[in-house]
Amino acid sequence: MTSLIPAKWWHALPDGRIQCDLCPRDCKLKEGQPGHCFVRQRHGDQIVLTTYGFSSGFAVDPIEKKPLNHFLPGTRILSFGTAGCNLACQFCQNWDLSRSRDIQRTSEKGNPKEIADWAASYDCQSVAFTYNDPVIFAEYAMDVAQACHSQGLHTVAVTAGYIREEPRKEFFQHMDAANIDLKGFSEAFYHKLTGAHLQDVLDTLVYVKHETSTWLEITTLLIPGKNDSSNEIQQACEWIQSHLGEDVPLHFTAFHPDHKLTEISRTPLSTLERARSIATDVGLRYVYTGNLPHSEGGRTICPECQRVLIQRHGYEIEFNSLEKQGICPKCHAAIPGRF
Repeated sequence: MTSLIPAKWWHALPDGRIQCDLCPRDCKLKEGQPGHCFVRQRHGDQIVLTTYGFSSGFAVDPIEKKPLNHFLPGTRILSFGTAGCNLACQFCQNWDLSRSRDIQRTSEKGNPKEIADWAASYDCQSVAFTYNDPVIFAEYAMDVAQACHSQGLHTVAVTAGYIREEPRKEFFQHMDAANIDLKGFSEAFYHKLTGAHLQDVLDTLVYVKHETSTWLEITTLLIPGKNDSSNEIQQACEWIQSHLGEDVPLHFTAFHPDHKLTEISRTPLSTLERARSIATDVGLRYVYTGNLPHSEGGRTICPECQRVLIQRHGYEIEFNSLEKQGICPKCHAAIPGRF
């Protein structure tokens, strides 16, 4: 299996360079030059994907770990990623993979059919593209998704949503669910701490919610002193409520010191509780907390009768009283999701 697969989404420039059109970085490449993501590279008169068929590792997880709380809760998911990333998050918790230039790190081989077969053999109902951003290995992810769908398996993208309009259409066409990171809610935060731009991510969120059948959930990692002010959290929640609706599940997760932000302390539980309170006050109906024990933050509650429908402890489900198709057994309200 060769790892140099022709990539989609590029065009030649008058000065002889080739521009990658996958994400808003618009990397302009000379012969042999990789893009910012490290894995899309100029090779002759085209761009190739150098990590097709290679993975940084596989794991069987509860789907709640992605995190997804309204998509097949309680099921198992096969997770894998590759190397590289098109963002440069100073707080990345998988930075050894996302910033790796060493393709040999991705030493576990797996063609699309093999991955689908492995997922089925481990009694997984889904495959997740995660650990690093699947946008940068979109061709590989889409081929795996087709193999999974042919076996009745679902696919999940865990992504920062930093992708151009044309590839975005094709990529999410193959994804049954997505958890998209909304890393902050200011252009200054995105520019300084991720090397990206906020508006491109907002455009992806709106597209996935309103133009696809992909189930959407959102995660924000709260970093003390960087993106955890009450004002910024409220602005983000109001934007979600206004542009995406009150039913999109929102996960607030706790930061721990890593990569280039080792001097910042861990996020306290009180910050997650404050963020959850702000979100529910704005009107969001399904708000969760993660990375720290919080009994209330893992509950799925019926917004009509306030019955606790799913109680979670970490990534484990303690009980699930939802009827088939996500119906509350008490008031018969329909809970949005894929159940």
